[in-house]
Amino acid sequence: MRVVHLVSGAGQMYCGSCMHANALVTALQSAGHDALLVPAYTPVRTDDDSVSVDHIVFGGLNVYLQQKVGLFRRTPWALDRLLDRPWLLRWLGRLGTSTRPESLGALTVSMLRGEEGRQGKEIEKLLSWLKDDLHPEVVHLSNVLLVGMAREIARELRVPVVCSLSGEDIFLERLVEPYYSQAREALRERCRDLDALVAMNGYFADFMSQYLAVERERIRVIRPGLNLDGYGMRPAGSKDGEFVIGFLGRICPDKGLHLLAEAFTHLAEETDLGPLRLAAAGYLPPAEKKYLEEIRGMVGQFGLAGRFEYCGELDRAGKIAFLKSLDLMSLPTVYRESKGLPVLEAWACGVPVVLPGHGAFPEMVADCGAGLLCTPQDPRSLADCIKELILDRKRTQELGRAGHAAIHERYGIRREADETARLYEELRFNDQVPMTNGQVEAKRP
Repeated sequence: MRVVHLVSGAGQMYCGSCMHANALVTALQSAGHDALLVPAYTPVRTDDDSVSVDHIVFGGLNVYLQQKVGLFRRTPWALDRLLDRPWLLRWLGRLGTSTRPESLGALTVSMLRGEEGRQGKEIEKLLSWLKDDLHPEVVHLSNVLLVGMAREIARELRVPVVCSLSGEDIFLERLVEPYYSQAREALRERCRDLDALVAMNGYFADFMSQYLAVERERIRVIRPGLNLDGYGMRPAGSKDGEFVIGFLGRICPDKGLHLLAEAFTHLAEETDLGPLRLAAAGYLPPAEKKYLEEIRGMVGQFGLAGRFEYCGELDRAGKIAFLKSLDLMSLPTVYRESKGLPVLEAWACGVPVVLPGHGAFPEMVADCGAGLLCTPQDPRSLADCIKELILDRKRTQELGRAGHAAIHERYGIRREADETARLYEELRFNDQVPMTNGQVEAKRP
């Protein structure tokens, strides 16, 4: 079965959705499927060996120019290919171009309108490449912000189109009017063109069913999987007697590092907890450098500057080593998390977690039994839960072992690939009707 998985590149950032798509396509290939990972906008950056093709659709520079300048909607494809060069898009990505939703409303709406938007030429180029060169039997979109492509793909190629749900509401809710209302309307219309949607958990499936006005039975819940190579149980005991609290995620207010830092200052006031350290790792957007400095200033006011460390953006080996150095991890997101992949990675290393009790987190903790839930956006509640585990090291170790067992038993990437492939086969079968000669023809008009 030939599957084309289209994934939105994130420039120079290690992107959880990109890394997850790369792992899934790799596992599909290992299972014998002819799966291709095709980047959109920019090349993908992963912390593992990338399997993406050396071809970018909807190149970010072309998309932007076609939005802003009418001339570029009529330029020859040969010129467009020059602007889609991966090295050029990587270089532009290093310039830190703004991806803030507040400034991307018109472009977002245009992309969601697909062939009716200003990037209609990009749809034509994509269809030509898919039809002439790739011949997919299934097309899988990595998020619903790509759904503007679905109608023409389904009509021209007569194949099922699947779309993953990946926390898009966080971006959409920051659009300004009139683009917010226009985007919501376009999404609800265009999601009708999809054959199925995939969510990583029941919470987000239920939420997005309402958000997108999609029947709940059209959303398949497939738990995410990890490539577990290298993810082993962390060593018992703490380094130098310290209890190390960790954070792994993009450094920005949405992810809640400031809440964890404030909780850390509360913990430091306690006299019976022993030495503590707070370590954070993850991509630091250029626009958030001030945010990180404010956090450093906050912990410094409490005399804790030497107890807080930002470890930078880590590759795969560095990330695993970082997780194994922790006694506990927290990801106190301000928004309602839809995926929580860093939590799975912490559990894969036997590290328990403390998480806010909203979004997907309660479901994840209930399934794996490897952490505590605190009141969302409440540093004092977060500190109390962390303190509970600091004082009960036996329980902390038990929770870590439970997480390690759950991930290694039920959250491997091959299991996710098998479930995803079954969905593809169901859609291909359902999309065909028998003919009198024993062959099949597509249902699509």
